[in-house]
Amino acid sequence: MKAVQFKRYGGPEVLEITALPDPHPAPGQVRIQVRAAGISASDPKMRRGELSFGAALPQTTGADVAGIVDEIGEGVTDVVVGDRVFGISDDQAAAAEYALLSFRATIPPSLGFVDAAGLPVALETATRGLDQLHVTTGTTLFLNGASGGIGSTAVQLAVARGARVIGAASARNSGYLTLLGAEPVTYGDGMADRVRALSPGGVDVALDVAGNGILPELIGLTGDAKNVITLADFAGAEQHGVHFSNGFADGHAFHALAGIGELIEAGRFWLPVERTFPLADIAEAHRVSETGHVRGRLVLVVR
Repeated sequence: MKAVQFKRYGGPEVLEITALPDPHPAPGQVRIQVRAAGISASDPKMRRGELSFGAALPQTTGADVAGIVDEIGEGVTDVVVGDRVFGISDDQAAAAEYALLSFRATIPPSLGFVDAAGLPVALETATRGLDQLHVTTGTTLFLNGASGGIGSTAVQLAVARGARVIGAASARNSGYLTLLGAEPVTYGDGMADRVRALSPGGVDVALDVAGNGILPELIGLTGDAKNVITLADFAGAEQHGVHFSNGFADGHAFHALAGIGELIEAGRFWLPVERTFPLADIAEAHRVSETGHVRGRLVLVVR
């Protein structure tokens, strides 16, 4: 099969399309013909060697994926050949013609492959953060980095739980956050004061998606480091006693995949795809991802 691989760590230029053996599913897995693959924030970090987890080179790339089931492993009963599914590539190999999935769900009827491919990592990550903060009806949540893929997802999931969400983003994204159901504030000096203007008593909990060094301010807004979780600032978490949420260490929240369909079909959840790329342009997709100014998701169209 055709797949993207890198043989050394570095910039987007290390990504190359190569021929690899077709994979086949083990018990519990399904194989899909990939139609689309998302670019998650972790993909460039793994390509640069920052999240290698001890994996040997060469490596494939990509976690988010959507496509059509064409082979089923022993013991699989939730899907059949021909089903449209989305999920997480087991081998971090979504940018390819075929992918193996253990964590998957049927694509909601109103979604195409491109939109579905942008969802899995954002859904799992946002749900894990909200679960760990015990966000529920009546919670006031401050979300730092609310307009990207994970942030946009967390806003809508928190609102669906009955929480009040105050979200930080750039000024150009204020209207977008309002559309998603959040009360927007802008980044920069005085941000904590702007949050307090909306919620004079502070907020109950805070979720940091941006990782831009404001954990002390978040602790001040919530009153205690235990009320803050970061998804992006490992060094800051260690320094300030904040929990760094990591799906490998904390346990995953892939149950979110099966549950999102109800919200989507009810018109209560929408994660925009800002731009699509052919598989051959994956290096450019990584470059765009690394600018940090993407609203929603970037998706590769594979076939």
